[in-house]
Amino acid sequence: MTRIVIVNADDFGRSDGVNRGVIQAHEKGIVTSASLMVRYAAAADAAGYGRHRPQLSLGLHVDLGEWLYQDGTWTAVYELEQFEDEVERQLDAFRSLVRRDPTHLDSHQHVHSEEPVRSIMLATSRRLGVPLRSFSPWVRYCGSFYGQTGTGEPLPSAISAEALVTILCGLPEGVTELGCHPGYGDDLRSQYAAEREREIEALCHERVRATLAAEEIELRSFRDAL
Repeated sequence: MTRIVIVNADDFGRSDGVNRGVIQAHEKGIVTSASLMVRYAAAADAAGYGRHRPQLSLGLHVDLGEWLYQDGTWTAVYELEQFEDEVERQLDAFRSLVRRDPTHLDSHQHVHSEEPVRSIMLATSRRLGVPLRSFSPWVRYCGSFYGQTGTGEPLPSAISAEALVTILCGLPEGVTELGCHPGYGDDLRSQYAAEREREIEALCHERVRATLAAEEIELRSFRDAL
């Protein structure tokens, strides 16, 4: 059975620097899909790029809050309420910006992995007929390419070209979504900033593209993989 990888960049539209990084990792690297954050001013430019770049699938990166791990506990930077209404608002905003439905669904900091957001997102996924990260029977999610631990400590070795090659060589048969966060963090207020540029370097590294060919792994987007 064929091995297929969808390389999906989260946070598209969050800032101009993130947009530049995602675009670079798409045009010069292996990113094939991106998940759009619609609540930020840079989302309009990201969507405009996506409308004229059909080979880049655009999904909705539902944004309901952000949390930092500090002093042994998770602290909310911001947190939205009325989850069901907010998911619909963000879906409507996506449609207005991109002028079509998303090709896939996921969420900022994976808030959809737990209730009550999980049921809301699963219902939206079924209604749209598109995969929801980690809940699709056809797409396995791999989040190993990430430059921090689960509590926010730096983990630079996880986002090197060598680490990415190791991940690709170990992919199972079938379709895998490989998550990533390329970007430039100079205009970004985030716990995950400096790591984004390092991700760009890995995603655009010639060894990574050569590994895909040597391992006979097909690089696809959400639009053409399912």
